[in-house]
Amino acid sequence: MHLEDGQRCGLDIRACPINKLSCDPESVHCIPVAWKCDGEKDCENGSDEENCAQPTCSPLEFMCFSGRCVSKTFVCNGEDDCGDGSDEQECRTPICGSHEFQCKNSECIPLTWVCDDNADCTDQSDESLDNCGHTLPPVMCSFSETQCGSGECVHHKWYCDGDADCKDGSDEVNCPPRTCRPDQFTCSDGTCIREDWRCNEMWDCVDGSDEVNCTNAAECLGPFDFKCQNGECIAVTQVCNQQLDCQDWSDEPLYCNLNECLVDNGGCSHVCRDLPIGSECDCPSGFKLVDGKTCGDVDECLSPGTCSQICINLKGSYKCDCHAGYLLDPATGLCKAAGKEPYLIFTNRHDIRKLGVHHKEYTQIAVQLRNAVALDADIIEQRIFWADLAERAIFSMSMDKQSTNGVFKVISGVQIHVGLAVDWIYKHIYWTSLDIQAISMATFDGNKVKTLFDTDLREPASIAVDPISGFIYWSDCGEPATIEKAGMNGAGGRQLLVTKGIQWPNDITLDLVKSRLYWVDSKMHILSSVDLNGQDRRTVVQSKEFLTHPFGVAIFEDHVFWTDWEKKSVYGANKFTGEDIVNLASNLKEPQDIIIYHELTQPPGENWCNKHFMNGGCEYLCLPAPQVHGYSPKYTCVCPPGMELEHDEKHCKAGKCEAVVSTLTLFFNGTFQVRLAAAFRPQIYSLYSISEVL
Repeated sequence: MHLEDGQRCGLDIRACPINKLSCDPESVHCIPVAWKCDGEKDCENGSDEENCAQPTCSPLEFMCFSGRCVSKTFVCNGEDDCGDGSDEQECRTPICGSHEFQCKNSECIPLTWVCDDNADCTDQSDESLDNCGHTLPPVMCSFSETQCGSGECVHHKWYCDGDADCKDGSDEVNCPPRTCRPDQFTCSDGTCIREDWRCNEMWDCVDGSDEVNCTNAAECLGPFDFKCQNGECIAVTQVCNQQLDCQDWSDEPLYCNLNECLVDNGGCSHVCRDLPIGSECDCPSGFKLVDGKTCGDVDECLSPGTCSQICINLKGSYKCDCHAGYLLDPATGLCKAAGKEPYLIFTNRHDIRKLGVHHKEYTQIAVQLRNAVALDADIIEQRIFWADLAERAIFSMSMDKQSTNGVFKVISGVQIHVGLAVDWIYKHIYWTSLDIQAISMATFDGNKVKTLFDTDLREPASIAVDPISGFIYWSDCGEPATIEKAGMNGAGGRQLLVTKGIQWPNDITLDLVKSRLYWVDSKMHILSSVDLNGQDRRTVVQSKEFLTHPFGVAIFEDHVFWTDWEKKSVYGANKFTGEDIVNLASNLKEPQDIIIYHELTQPPGENWCNKHFMNGGCEYLCLPAPQVHGYSPKYTCVCPPGMELEHDEKHCKAGKCEAVVSTLTLFFNGTFQVRLAAAFRPQIYSLYSISEVL
């Protein structure tokens, strides 16, 4: 600071570091240069968004009328990607190339996709009877499912439950009137729930009608209410009005309108407020009544969203702070990420798209995909991974524009994979398989594979990992639906985090900054969160309009983002309150999984498997162990299928009943030598009799 004209202190522009800007000559606030003209007002006076140059698009992009940049491949593709329709003006009927097939709805797909028993055209014309001589085989539903008129399967218990789950709504056609049992509560839409679920502060009815009119008016909690001694509730204006309004006459005592606050402040430690009968104590801001008389400090940090990240409670107040890599925005008081702009990346069946969170730059990063569903990334390695249902494989691709490496197939032969997660520290991928009801993992190159869980799974769906603490999380859409937690090494027990008020948890994501897990439920039309031990459950958004059929969810800063499969859109909102819902992308084909691409979503951590020995000294795989307490092992070794760890817990040996006798040699001393050929490596054992071998 320096004196100006000997009268006042002003901010010397040199007070801001070289990589930051001053908000105002008289302001003490400095913001990163990258926040200048990023579409968000970070200075209190908004000066960081003034005098901004007109945005320019790259040669591979098209500028919308709004100034937004979108990929040129979006122009005249039949979808309003600009949001203002400018990319679809003056378009001719699309003409497909010589190596493409034109769907009846004018889409173009590769000829090799036609008549392969996978519907790639939205209208399924690539698999029509005219083109192929046969139609697609019907989808076979399980015994616990009902088939929709549109072909897909839904849970049998969802049939005629008042909420359309089929694409064509056929599960709610010709339904008989429903009558609930005496021990059940009837929701407004006709569905039945347990009576004891009513007014439990949790929406068990899809429409939330079980939580309506739950407040007991006799509690007299309003500022203009007076509670009679017999429990009645009357207006405070009826007290001491010389009329008996309470049946016990307690509103008209012998002495009315005495100011008890004049004597010893009414016994109050801070504020005494005189009433027609008696008095009441109150507290200044930042304090609350402890025993009706004495004021104690309010811990504002217990309220969600008080601070973006770190909340420090002070006497009568609080202070907010941010984790490393984030800066406190002087205009909003929120923690904002430093560094590069964060991007949303999401799958859209035939392509993978990237959308800038601030500048809204909108492009494709992978095209001509068969049916991309699950998605994740290793930010430091600048590599994305995705699962393709039609290809029955998991793929990888570099995000580095300078890289010459193309798309790499990591895992093949995976039938129905639903969820995918990347361990950015130990360099492994994890995925769920619906067909074999299992959770598996592999190295980035796909050379080493291990199934971690294959019991007590019904319909494993989404998956997320925290390699710093060594835990894996997943949702199960079976009956009953759950969200679970276990060690990333597959060892130890499993912990149920969510078992109630959940029906179709399509996707989960971790907020490692606030140590919470978020999920979207497509049946209950809800976005919720719990802490990483399954406690402190909160409902963020409950809406049939914006959560019609949510599919993917992602978290960054103070925002939550999700895709909606039925609305064909990407939405964003405040992750604490669910307010400020905004549509970020619409007119999509089939949006499913979504992630945030920014280095702060994957905090750095120690790779304990390479701390002292390469691969932890393990013969096959080294996996992070769950950090339950300070003495927990950092990692464990695991073996391939059919093998188990030896006593040194490093090397592998053939598991019981898994070895195959490949050679048998009889020596002159009467002993046998048996060579056991296992799935991983052969071993030789010397035994005294063949019966001991078997």
